Amino acid sequence: MEFREKKAIYVQIAESIYESILSGEMPEGQRIPSIREMAVEVQVNPNTVMRTYNYLQDEGIIYNQRGIGYFITEDAKVKTKKIMKEDFIKTELPVVFKMMDLLEIDMKALTSLYETYQKEKKAS
Repeated sequence: MEFREKKAIYVQIAESIYESILSGEMPEGQRIPSIREMAVEVQVNPNTVMRTYNYLQDEGIIYNQRGIGYFITEDAKVKTKKIMKEDFIKTELPVVFKMMDLLEIDMKALTSLYETYQKEKKAS
């Protein structure tokens, strides 16, 4: 996993797990890697993964079944989508809108680009 400088590593690991949940790679109810396994997988200190797992537990995305491991909650997909949508609207969209203004891209052009993207996605 390649990390970006401007965001805490534990948050980036959480975002990777969010994407895995939304893509179906980590389905609800599934056991996820242990702290040590995840630390080896993403090449970070186990304390960083522990912080990630604590964060995800606080958000209601995972839970710990003592002695067995960590699992994805049954409503994780809904919660994850809400968290990611709020973050996207708050952090990513302002950047997109600023670039649209600078490059003089209007909503009609953006809609056309998005429709093309959707067609290409369906074709592949």
